[in-house]
Amino acid sequence: MKYAYFPGCSIDASAKEYAIAAQAINKYLDVEFVEIPEWNCCGSIDAVHAYNPLLSVSLAARNLALAEHMKMDVVTLCSACFFTLSRANNLLRESIDTKEKVGKIINDAGLKYNGGVQVRHYLDILANDVGYRRIRELVKLPLKGLKVAPYYGCLIVRPSGIRKFDDPEHPMSMDNLIQALGAETVNYPDKTSCCGASLVITEEEIAMEMAKSPLMMAVNAQADCIVTPCPMCHFNLDAKQRDIEKHFDVKIGLPVLYVTQLVGLAFGLQPKELGLDRNMVSPSKVVEKIQATRR
Repeated sequence: MKYAYFPGCSIDASAKEYAIAAQAINKYLDVEFVEIPEWNCCGSIDAVHAYNPLLSVSLAARNLALAEHMKMDVVTLCSACFFTLSRANNLLRESIDTKEKVGKIINDAGLKYNGGVQVRHYLDILANDVGYRRIRELVKLPLKGLKVAPYYGCLIVRPSGIRKFDDPEHPMSMDNLIQALGAETVNYPDKTSCCGASLVITEEEIAMEMAKSPLMMAVNAQADCIVTPCPMCHFNLDAKQRDIEKHFDVKIGLPVLYVTQLVGLAFGLQPKELGLDRNMVSPSKVVEKIQATRR
């Protein structure tokens, strides 16, 4: 299974471990990422779109045009990129005015987009193209006894009109994946709440309050870790966790893994192969609990 791979800016910088783990498990899943040549920023909902919506859609359209030439569906690991590219794709199909304006812009770069590309999130690929049955067959270290809190965040399944591969209010794709790995899913109310996203730059205290809620709920539900498919969510829950503890005088100490890292551990891959040495909150307790099943 080949896909036109859109890395996005986060994956090339702060979230490298997400991609490292994805590429590691792709070897077992018969999935191949073919990177879109000369890709650019997706058009960022928080940065570019807020400043210039037409520019944002045009940036996305350039990537879609490049992928269309490759004759493959686009796959991205980043929930924000997934949302931005999917929204632009819909606008270009539904708004004649937007299509004409954007068409003129990308035509100046020698490109044309005919609307023939589907935008997919990697979680969608795991759940629906690879499938839970195949993933279950590849598990070497069943995650028995591990309690995992799935954290979808707000962009991967909402709004439902963007691209629906899961229920926008009660998503289960990651829950089912976690269970296929042998782990137990922890049910808690905040699994589709917003982590604070880029408010961490402009309104840090508000963002930390928003991130604290799912973290504390997961801790109170006795989760061993949180798992997410989103770089922004991972940053706010993992990298900012110590700041949250200090600011609110609370103890959390909850490892936050990318979904690809959890899959890799169940496949028997070593922590370093999955970039777990880059995680800010040490995942050692999770790794030790999983590896204890070998004894």
